[in-house]
Amino acid sequence: MPCTTLLVGKNATVDGSTMMARNEDSPSGQFTAKKFIVVRPEDQPRHYKSVISQVEIDLPDNPLGYTAMPNAQATEGIWGEAGINAANVAMTETETITSNPRVLGADPLVPGGIGEEDLLTLVLPYIRSAREGVLRLGSLLEQYGTYEMNGIGFQDVNEIWWLESIGGHHWIAKRVPDDEAVVMPNQQGIDFLDLADALDQGKDNLCSRDLAEFIEDNHLDLTLAEDREGPVAEDTAFDCRSAFGSHDDADHTYNTPRAWYMLRCLIPFSIQWEGPEVPFHPEDDDLPWSVEPDRKVTVEDVKYILSSHYQGTPYDPYGHKGDGSLRGKYRPIGINRTNFLALTQLRPDLPENRRAVEWIAEGCNVFNAFVPFYTNVDKTPDYLAVTGEEPDSNQFYWANRLIGALADAHFGACANLIERYQNKVAARAHALLKEGDRGETGENPSLYLEARNEKMAAMAKEETQKVLGQVLYAASNGMKNGFARSDA
Repeated sequence: MPCTTLLVGKNATVDGSTMMARNEDSPSGQFTAKKFIVVRPEDQPRHYKSVISQVEIDLPDNPLGYTAMPNAQATEGIWGEAGINAANVAMTETETITSNPRVLGADPLVPGGIGEEDLLTLVLPYIRSAREGVLRLGSLLEQYGTYEMNGIGFQDVNEIWWLESIGGHHWIAKRVPDDEAVVMPNQQGIDFLDLADALDQGKDNLCSRDLAEFIEDNHLDLTLAEDREGPVAEDTAFDCRSAFGSHDDADHTYNTPRAWYMLRCLIPFSIQWEGPEVPFHPEDDDLPWSVEPDRKVTVEDVKYILSSHYQGTPYDPYGHKGDGSLRGKYRPIGINRTNFLALTQLRPDLPENRRAVEWIAEGCNVFNAFVPFYTNVDKTPDYLAVTGEEPDSNQFYWANRLIGALADAHFGACANLIERYQNKVAARAHALLKEGDRGETGENPSLYLEARNEKMAAMAKEETQKVLGQVLYAASNGMKNGFARSDA
C-alpha cells in the first residue's frame, strides 16, 4: 500500500503522550472503504488463513481485545491496519517500502509468506509492549517469510519502535528517540542502525540474529574501505539505507519529496528552507529519518502534516506560487486515494482504562476531519463500524468521500468551508474528550467509554452532514451549465 507515516516520541509531544500516525492509501485507481471496529477475544481466530498468500498459522489461545481498521468488504482478507489492544499497546501496519535487487536476490520474497493483509491480526492481540511487538513480528518473518517489503510501527505509553523487513526473512528495528519525530514515505527509511547494540543488548536497536553474516556474505555493505573501522557486527552507525534501500529515480517524485515536506513542517525555524544555501531538497536521498522538532508536536500538527499537499511551495496542486510549471510534480501526502488516517495516542497522565485514544479521519485528508475515540471498549459507534459497499452519507467513510470529490473540483469555493469544518470538529472533539477524561466511569468503564464514543460520533456526524450540504451547494453553483435571466 502507498502510505505515509509519522512517529513522535513522548518528549516531543505537547502532552507527553506517544503518537503514532499513518495514512493508508489505496493503489492507483482504487478506493478501499474502511471501518473502525473492536475485535473481542472470543472473535479472534485461533487458526488463521490468509486470503492472498494462503499461509496458515495457529495462534495462541489468550488474545487480548483490540481495535482495528479493516477493509469494509473482506474480499482480500482483513487488512487490520491500525489499532490499540486492551494492554494499551498500539500497532500500525504497514508502510510499503522499497529495497534493491541485491537484497532481494540474496533473500527473495516469499509468495506464500505473510503480508499487510495479515500482520495486525497475527501480532497485536498477543503483545504487552512495543518491544514485544517487534520481537513477535520478527520471529514470524523469520519463520514464514514475507511477500512484500514493509515498515511497521509499535507503540506503548513509553516507547515507539519501527521495524522494517529486509528481503524475505530479515528485518531491522529501531526505537524512536523520545525527543524526536520520524518521517516515513514509501521507502526504506532507517538511515543508520547501531548493529553492535542490535546484536547484543538490543537497547535501542534490534535485528535478525544473522544480519551481520547476511550483510557480509552478500556484499551489502557500501561503506568505503577507508571508512570501515572494525567488522560490520561492531558498527554503531551502519548505513542501512544505502545497504538495504532503493535509489531509483521514481523515489525522487514519489517518496523523498514527502519526507522533505514533513521535515519542513517539523523544523521550520532551525533549517533554512528558501534560498541558495538550503541544506535539504525534495529529491535528496540522505534526508534524516528522525529529527528533534522545533517545538512540541500537537494532534493538529500530525493531521496537517499527513494531509499536506506542499502548501507554500510551487509544488502545491491547489496553489498559486510560481508560474505553475512545478504544480503536481511530486506525489502529495494528502492524496485522493487515502482510505483513512489513524493516530494512536497513549496519554501517560490518564488512568489506564482511558489512556488510549485513536484519532480517525476517513477519505482524502485534505478535506476530512480528525475525531478521537476511546479504545478500551467492546464496540464502536455504527457511524464508523458499519460501512457498506454503496455510497451512504450516513456512514463516516462515504460522507467524507463525497465531500472530498465535491470540494476538490471546486477548491476555491470550498476551501474556507472545509477549514471551518476541520476547526469546528477539532474544537468540539477536544472539549468532548476533556469531558470524558474527567467523568466518573462507574462500575463499568467500558460502557462509560462507549457512551462517550457515541457522543463523539454524533458530533462528527452533525458537523460532517452540515459541511456536506455546504459543499454540495457551492459545487452546484459552480456547475458549467448554470444560467439565470440576470445573466442575459
